[in-house]
Amino acid sequence: MATPDHSLRPIFATIIGIAFFSAMDAVMKSASLALGAYSAFFLRCLIGAIIIGPVWWWRVRKWPERAALKVHLTRGIVVAFMGWTFFFALVRLPLAEAIALSFIAPLIALYLAAILLGEAIQPKAIIGALLSLAGVAVIVSGRLSQTEMSANAIIGLAALLLSAVLYAWNLILQRQQALLASPAEVSAFQNSIVSLTLLGFAPFLLVLPSGSAQCTEWLTLIAGALFAIAAALFLSWAYARAEAQALVPIEYTGFLWAALFGWIFFSENISITTVSGAVLIVVGCWIAVRKDKMQSPP
Repeated sequence: MATPDHSLRPIFATIIGIAFFSAMDAVMKSASLALGAYSAFFLRCLIGAIIIGPVWWWRVRKWPERAALKVHLTRGIVVAFMGWTFFFALVRLPLAEAIALSFIAPLIALYLAAILLGEAIQPKAIIGALLSLAGVAVIVSGRLSQTEMSANAIIGLAALLLSAVLYAWNLILQRQQALLASPAEVSAFQNSIVSLTLLGFAPFLLVLPSGSAQCTEWLTLIAGALFAIAAALFLSWAYARAEAQALVPIEYTGFLWAALFGWIFFSENISITTVSGAVLIVVGCWIAVRKDKMQSPP
């Protein structure tokens, strides 16, 4: 178990990790549109396992303890279906809106942290999460009022809500996993177990890159794998050194990155409601983080 870090380093590591995840979402949306959500996610995780697995084994050359293996297995299965449903939704919803709607997960995770990890939920953490969630609501209401919801978008929304519930569980498992394993081990086992979990669906759903665009599609998948590995390394390091309730509200900054990448790659405009909601998100995160800083080290 890592020594608790009461500086701002876990906070900055979390922000960087979320930025990498948002960049991964952007490139994976392109891959999912080309290959389908299942194929894009399965191939990305398989590539990630091939990249990070040998690195982890070369460094430690030791199999994890049983307790760590149990958490690796549980989180890997949860992430398999969390990621699949998320990318299924992502091809049916704009990037920024999908990220914003998924932010119900950190709010659920605050309560799961109390149940599963025994962490005391502080009033400022709840206020910060609710304020950030209000910011998300402002953004979503502004976005959704611009267009009529199609049947395809409603299906995507349902998949996204399922993914959000699984994501909340994933956040708690992320904290447990980070206390038992190194960042490289976390990334290696997550990519490997997700790949093995999804492998059974390959005969029915797998589509490989082909045709004139196959080189671009493979490069997109490799980029997605590298972004996911970088995100996992930063977040595992952070969650091993700070409580989940202090870091979970920082998940809301993912919308800021999504808005940026959505504008760059998908020409999504940033409206006044987006800016207003972003302010609420940042203030909410600051409140939750400030609570952690004001505590005296044990």
